[in-house]
Amino acid sequence: MNKFISNLSKSAGSVFLAAGLLLASCSPSIESQPALSIHPSGDSAPVAASTPPQNRPSYAPGQLVDYTAQTGDTLPALALRFNTTVDEILAANPFIPREATTMPPGMPMKIPIYYRALWGTTFQSIPDHAFVNSPAGSGFNTAAFVASQPGWLKNYRAYVGAEWKSGAELVDYVAINYSLNPRLLLAILEYQGGALTLDEPPARRNLLGLIRPFWESPYLQMVLAANTLNNGYYGWRQGSLVEFEDAGGNIIRPDPWQNAGSAAMQYYFSRMFTGEEFNQAIAPEGLYKTYANLFGDPWRDSFELLPGSLQQPELLLPFPSDQTWNFTGGPHTGWGAGEPFAALDFAPPSERSGCAPAQPENFAIAVADGLVVRSSKDGVALDLDRDGDERTGWVIYYLHLATDQRAPLGADLKAGDMIGYPSCEGGRSTGTHVHIARKYNGEWIPADSPLPFVLSGWVPHKGTDAYKGTLSKGGLTVIACECGDAYTAISGSYP
Repeated sequence: MNKFISNLSKSAGSVFLAAGLLLASCSPSIESQPALSIHPSGDSAPVAASTPPQNRPSYAPGQLVDYTAQTGDTLPALALRFNTTVDEILAANPFIPREATTMPPGMPMKIPIYYRALWGTTFQSIPDHAFVNSPAGSGFNTAAFVASQPGWLKNYRAYVGAEWKSGAELVDYVAINYSLNPRLLLAILEYQGGALTLDEPPARRNLLGLIRPFWESPYLQMVLAANTLNNGYYGWRQGSLVEFEDAGGNIIRPDPWQNAGSAAMQYYFSRMFTGEEFNQAIAPEGLYKTYANLFGDPWRDSFELLPGSLQQPELLLPFPSDQTWNFTGGPHTGWGAGEPFAALDFAPPSERSGCAPAQPENFAIAVADGLVVRSSKDGVALDLDRDGDERTGWVIYYLHLATDQRAPLGADLKAGDMIGYPSCEGGRSTGTHVHIARKYNGEWIPADSPLPFVLSGWVPHKGTDAYKGTLSKGGLTVIACECGDAYTAISGSYP
């Protein structure tokens, strides 16, 4: 694989447990609480294109087109976006090994394309590193920025998580849980609700145009927006969302050359806009212009969010190796509802169903060496590079750890050390368990992907729906089920 990276750089230009009980499933969500892509440089507002960006021409079936790999690209996703197959892409690019994970950003490729009508704009409105809560946001002080603006957000308050939070604190709260860039959230609040410039919010009931009964407050609208944005981003990232309808029922097919962040913005705005209003929002004079006016051109920073040939470090199952737990949740959301399917659930043995306290010996462990950089009922973040920043490098995220004996902020843990007890605390849960997911540079990494969430050699595979799926190792396969029967039992000591 190292040889592959070198070559690409040159190419780029240069088990038994008879529990039989309903154990656990979860919904880890904040909701449980009330022309071509041309980007001007500089901090000034961009000049809108004089003519709309041109859409792609029709292509002959299988015609090879030029493509430059973008951060986070994988072969399966590219195949779905270009309406082709992995085998055809590999045939056109023999230097790429079949087992490759992420493509090196900047690598030139040839992709056989099979044309679909109605591909959309080529304009890219937001880079991926400005979409997720990535290292590119390090040093940004949301509270100070909001306080410096005249708009209503600095005076806004909401009671969330058993305490009153300011507008800036709410932005950060949503940003860290959904792992979205706070600058992006602020730009959306300004574009749709004048949060940084208007004295009062607009009179309409749903500030961001997202309709859900009793979710009309600015804070809850922001939660809905964050969830929608992640569904768009990770759907495009994996190639499962290549078309959708706008608010008027018109089919939207993002240009296959689009990056995940820009495709996510198209999906987001399609939820409430149609026609010219939708086209305006995703054009140079739309959300992009608002962002650039506030923070400068986001494309000026060429930060590499996901490097080529990304590899996961060795990770343990999240419980002691001499114990047998149950695999109660296959790939499902890391946080929120829907995408990304980054998380897996494990429950300790129990004679009772539901939210029974775990036995003293049944604690969750650190799956690798790391530093605890967040510890609350909303989750524990284990920072594997120990730099103290949840936005950088590999981070393991745990949810539903009991407050009592949960690893505190700043704890420096070794693989196998106790990190807390599984419980029903945090989000919504039907039974005692631990929910575990991964992030790299702030981006959730799906459990079943070209970079699978391997734990002690067990490889996850998603099922037909969230929480379904399997874990496989050697010749053994364990089937996820919250029922906690013998078929879900998984042993940490299995060779």
